[in-house]
Amino acid sequence: MVPWEEILARQGAVILDGGLATELEAQGHRLDDPLWSARLLRDDPGAIRRVHRAYLEAGADCILSASYQATAAGFVRAGMSLPGAAGLLRLAPALAVLERDAFTPRRALVATSVGPYGAARADGAEYTGAYDLDEAGLCEWHRERFHLLAGGGGDLLACETIPSRTEARALARLLHEVPGARAWFSFSCRDEKRISDGTPIAECAAHLDAIDQVLAIGVNCTPPPFLAPLIAEIRRASAKPIVVYPNSGERYDASTRRWSGERAPEGFAEAALRWRDAGALLIGGCCRTGPEHVRLLRAALVSR
Repeated sequence: MVPWEEILARQGAVILDGGLATELEAQGHRLDDPLWSARLLRDDPGAIRRVHRAYLEAGADCILSASYQATAAGFVRAGMSLPGAAGLLRLAPALAVLERDAFTPRRALVATSVGPYGAARADGAEYTGAYDLDEAGLCEWHRERFHLLAGGGGDLLACETIPSRTEARALARLLHEVPGARAWFSFSCRDEKRISDGTPIAECAAHLDAIDQVLAIGVNCTPPPFLAPLIAEIRRASAKPIVVYPNSGERYDASTRRWSGERAPEGFAEAALRWRDAGALLIGGCCRTGPEHVRLLRAALVSR
């Protein structure tokens, strides 16, 4: 069974969580570090569990692990041994599973985040796809981490914020190496039709549509106004469920690492009704969204 089939049958939509790093910062943690939120896997794993709990209490049906920017090489550069680094990669999904299992009001899903190569570079390349590796190089870079995360106990993988057609193809090849693994693929996008490297999203969706282990295709960490047209482009190329979790609508400057603009949870939830009507079934938030966004999403989208 697809992990979310029962949830969809019961309530018509799957509510995802919001920005993990956003909520960690709201709770007072400084994340101006190359490891970003993954630093707390080493320094304060309890803080990550508290954020998972906050999103579950807000109404999330699926929480994403704190592994987006976690890599063995990054932990080693921060002074850890290689076995210790591997242990932290396994810890990320384990923390989400522990908090999910401790939450009794309803059964939620855990999606293990597989962030892009650009996130590990910490230079904004996840929003451009301007990479120095080809498909074979990206397979090699992701492989050990991908296998560790796939074996971490989550319900599925979230291959997310993918800016590059080449990286999507590399991750799909790795998915074939783990026959029992299943995943959604979501892209960062530059406009209403194209992912960040300029490839039409319909082209990416058509490639992924033929892969049984890919359960859903979509968009994340992208401005909300682009979503409805992007959903239409995906639907034109694939019949798979569509997953969307955009940023708050604020704009990010990679050079200054600052956001500007408005982050109104009420408007975000209103827009989510349009995304659902366009065909999205799994809906949440990414950067600059928090538990209040999730509460309002659930109130707007979930059938009573």
